[in-house]
Amino acid sequence: MHAFEYRRAASLSEASSTLSQDGEARPLAGGMTLIPSLKHRLNQVSQLIDIGRLPDLQGIAVRADHLWIGAATRHQQVADSAEVARVASGLARLAGLIGDPQVRARGTIGGSVANNDPAADYPAAVLALDAVVVTDRRELAAADFFQGFFMTALEPGELITGIRFRLPRRSAYAKFKHPASGYAMAGVFAADLGAAGLRVTVTGAGGGVFRWTAAEQAWANGSTVPTLDHPDLLEDIHAPARYRAHLAKVMCEQALRELA
Repeated sequence: MHAFEYRRAASLSEASSTLSQDGEARPLAGGMTLIPSLKHRLNQVSQLIDIGRLPDLQGIAVRADHLWIGAATRHQQVADSAEVARVASGLARLAGLIGDPQVRARGTIGGSVANNDPAADYPAAVLALDAVVVTDRRELAAADFFQGFFMTALEPGELITGIRFRLPRRSAYAKFKHPASGYAMAGVFAADLGAAGLRVTVTGAGGGVFRWTAAEQAWANGSTVPTLDHPDLLEDIHAPARYRAHLAKVMCEQALRELA
């Protein structure tokens, strides 16, 4: 691990200012991805700015037309929240399936979304629930935020402050875990957004989260879930593309059964 300076930010404005002025500084919330990358010298920073305890980034609240979750909210807090379970049960289930108890106790929703690992769970819910990612500078629709393999629309120094989820009529999440890492080899989130339509999203099977429109149409028509056909399916040592496509179909069927 290379040497760096650790600082705990006293306010969101202080954190934003430091990150804007120092291009090699990085925010630290849960550190589930950042700390291992530093430990193995895959990343190098000048400063770690700890934002994990900032009040502006905490909390879960159900409002008139959306669910708000602060960026530094831990996975276990989302999983245990009665409010989340009441208005978006699929999201509560998703959070409870992330990693292991240690990861859920430390990892944060904002960190996961900002990292945009192609096998992460939260991006599936963010896209399916037509969420808005709120930062210290602007608001970004989910469809604009995720931009491919570990890529997002975040600018240097920009911080996620929270996520605003649309309230679904029904939602469900089904996931096939990698047995060692707990990451999704295929995860499917299904949401009935009422007048906004039906949404099915897939994580873990491609280079990034994506909507599965053919499955949405099948759900709407009451027909059989089709085989996943996507140009960017992952092919690696863990599974060939055709197997991930099969897993996605099975997970979609499972999620839709939960909504039946």
